Amino acid sequence: MGEPKHIVGLSGGGDSTAMALWLADNEPRDYTYICNATGNELPALFDHLAHLEVLLGKPIRRVGYHTDLFGLIEEEGMIPNFRARFCTRILKIEPTIDYFANLPTGSVLYVGLLAGEEARTGIYGENIACRFPLQEMGWNKAAVRAYNTARAVNVPPRTDCALCYHQRISEWHSLWINHPDEWARGEAIEAKMGATFRSPGRDTWPVSLADMRKEFERGRQPRKYVKKLDTEICRVCTL
Repeated sequence: MGEPKHIVGLSGGGDSTAMALWLADNEPRDYTYICNATGNELPALFDHLAHLEVLLGKPIRRVGYHTDLFGLIEEEGMIPNFRARFCTRILKIEPTIDYFANLPTGSVLYVGLLAGEEARTGIYGENIACRFPLQEMGWNKAAVRAYNTARAVNVPPRTDCALCYHQRISEWHSLWINHPDEWARGEAIEAKMGATFRSPGRDTWPVSLADMRKEFERGRQPRKYVKKLDTEICRVCTL
């Protein structure tokens, strides 16, 4: 099947961005860059990926499922939520496994996990060899940010799904303000499915998007969130 391939997984977040740029600079190879798009990302992510294609000098290949998040919800007959995380498995992990099935034996997947994070060896199956360059270098979040800053790369604040169940109230608030069309689509899906993206009991805010919108419209403000240097908003979807 030819020579083994070197595949760099890009979520578009700061960790995978720094890893891809560092590999290109310090371990130059004929890399193939892949991204698992779900069809529910915000425009800023694709602007960022386009900029990365210029910096890396190569296209970023989209590797995904046969339908997007909304088609998957229809297929599964339910909305993914905190207790039912099938979206990441079906839209991201399984397409990557299928992609590797057609590559030469010995091909390697490079994954941008930080030092101290669980390596999750075997998450893509036993037949896919993974490397974790950031862990090998002992990089934490501060090191990643410093490297991206040095490369003049501005990573979008959100690189996962616009309607991700895992986001904070402040991020839902930002979505309501800045992307009303996506918000309305989320409300429509919840009404159709008779379920919600958010799970009950996690905070004092309403569970449904329609009720949360009413709170926003009344002027209720989410608590401000200060991001720590060594933490990540969501590790579920940055594969």
